[in-house]
Amino acid sequence: MIIEHTKKDLSRILSVINDAALNYKGIIPDYCWHEPYMLKKELISEFDNGVRMFGYKKDNKLVGVMGIQELKDVTLIRHAYTLTHYQRIGIGESLLQYLFEINKSAFLLVGTWRDAIWAIQFYEKFGFVAQTKKQTNQLLNKYWDISSKQIENSIVLERYTAN
Repeated sequence: MIIEHTKKDLSRILSVINDAALNYKGIIPDYCWHEPYMLKKELISEFDNGVRMFGYKKDNKLVGVMGIQELKDVTLIRHAYTLTHYQRIGIGESLLQYLFEINKSAFLLVGTWRDAIWAIQFYEKFGFVAQTKKQTNQLLNKYWDISSKQIENSIVLERYTAN
């Protein structure tokens, strides 16, 4: 079951994000890695900046989250994570398909770590196309508020859908 979550669900959302983010340890450069991966104040800021978070519940437990941020001309997929023990059983796919259904923009963008091959391949299965380094840098600078270190190590994928 997929439902929208709010700030009142911060601890459950953070639990999913910080558990799943452990998969990136060793992939993310050490100078970008920190534990916990996301702090409460960071998630509050994301909500304050218009990120809407959706969660997938299984057996009454939040096991996956994925957010969207609707901007002027694009929609960003934000913070897509599934608890480690629930990965590779279709939860991410269900969340992504749900976001496709509610999306109002023709352009969807998602950013991830350049060396997270499994994440890139996941999005490519759903029609996202990896952008060049130059395009990635331009898109990250335009739509995201992240450090230059993170920009150096990230990639943006784009999906166009004629609405």
